[in-house]
Amino acid sequence: MNDNKLYERYQRQMILKEFGVEGQRKLLRAKVLVIGAGGLGCSALQYLAGAGVGTIGIVDDDMVSLSNLHRQILYSVKDIGFNKAERATEVLQQLNPEIKIIAYPERLTTQNAFAIMEAYDIIIDGTDNFSSRYMINDACVLLNKTFVFGAVSQWEGQVAVFSPHPLKGGKDGVNYRDLFPQPPKDGEVLNCAEAGVIGVLPGIIGTMMANETIKLITGIGSSLINRMVTYNALTNQVYELGLSARKKTRSLIPKDKSAFLQTDYEWLCAAQPQLKEIDVNIFNSMIAKGEVDVIDVREENELPAVKEFLHLKIPLTQLAENISLIKSDTVVAFCQSGKRSLQAAGILSGIFRETKKVYSLKGGILKWKQNQAKLPV
Repeated sequence: MNDNKLYERYQRQMILKEFGVEGQRKLLRAKVLVIGAGGLGCSALQYLAGAGVGTIGIVDDDMVSLSNLHRQILYSVKDIGFNKAERATEVLQQLNPEIKIIAYPERLTTQNAFAIMEAYDIIIDGTDNFSSRYMINDACVLLNKTFVFGAVSQWEGQVAVFSPHPLKGGKDGVNYRDLFPQPPKDGEVLNCAEAGVIGVLPGIIGTMMANETIKLITGIGSSLINRMVTYNALTNQVYELGLSARKKTRSLIPKDKSAFLQTDYEWLCAAQPQLKEIDVNIFNSMIAKGEVDVIDVREENELPAVKEFLHLKIPLTQLAENISLIKSDTVVAFCQSGKRSLQAAGILSGIFRETKKVYSLKGGILKWKQNQAKLPV
C-alpha cells in the first residue's frame, strides 16, 4: 500500500497523539490469532482488520447456523452451512484487502495448538467452552504468549489480559488458572446455548478485547494485564478486579510440550468421578502388599517427618513437573490433613486417567500417626 493510501485508510487513528505513524506501523507488523469466530471473535476480528493488524489468524471448525446471526455480525443467511473461519476470512478481506488473513478451518487441539499459536504475537480467546479455554491458557504459558480473554453469558461479560511477562514493579504475570484454578464440572456453568445471551453483549466485549489487543501492540494506554473488567449490559454496571499470580496454580499447568500433548482437556472439564479417599487401614494394607507409589505432597521440612514407610517426596506445587517419578499403577497421595492430597489426586487423575488408580489418604498423615499410636505393641 502506498503512503497516500495508507494515510487515507488509517488517518483517523494516526492523528491521535498517542498513536501516530509509529502506532500504525506496529499494527501492520503485528500477528494476532483469534480462536473462535463466534460472537466475541466476529466483533474483535472486524475491528482488528479495520485497524490494520498486519496478520490475523482465525481458528474455527464450526459452521454458520441461523441461531448465530443475532450476535455473529460477520455472517448473513447466505453463509449458513459454511465454515466460520473461511467465511470470516472472505468478509474481512473485503474490508481490508491490504492485510494477511489466514483461516484455520479446524478445531484447536493439543496436537495442533503449538504449531498454530507459536507464529503469533497475541492470542485472543473467542471460544465458549472451558476445555478450549484451559488448553489455550496452558499453551500460552508454555509458549510465553499474551492471552486476551473474554467471556459472556446472559447479560454479563468479562475481559482480562493474561501475560507471562512480569510487570513494572516486579509483579508476576497472571494466567487464567490464577483466576479459576480448576475447571467447573458439567452443568455448573451454563454456556450461551443453555443460559442465553443478549446479542449486543458479545459485540461489546469483543470490541473491548480488540481494544486491549491494539493497546498491547502499540504500547499505549493502560492494559488489563493482571486485571479483569466485568460489564453488565442490563444495569450498565462496570467493576474491576485486581488479579495476583498464585504459585500453587503453576503446578496445574503441564510442565512442557510433551506433558501438554498428553493432557485430555475435554476429560478434565467434563463431570469428574468422585475422587477416592482411603482410610488408614486400607492404606496400611496397600503398603504391606507393595506395588504402590506413596507420595508426600507437603512442602519441604513440614512435620511430622515420615520414616515408617517408603514414599516419594513431591510437593503439590511441583507435582506436574515430576510425573515421570511415578512408576506404579496404584498411587496414594498424602499430606498433613488430607486436603492437599485430594488436590494432588485430582491433578494425577486428570493426567493418568484410567491408566493408574489414584487415591488420597483420608485425614492425612496426622490421622495415620494417631492411628499407629493406638495400635497394640
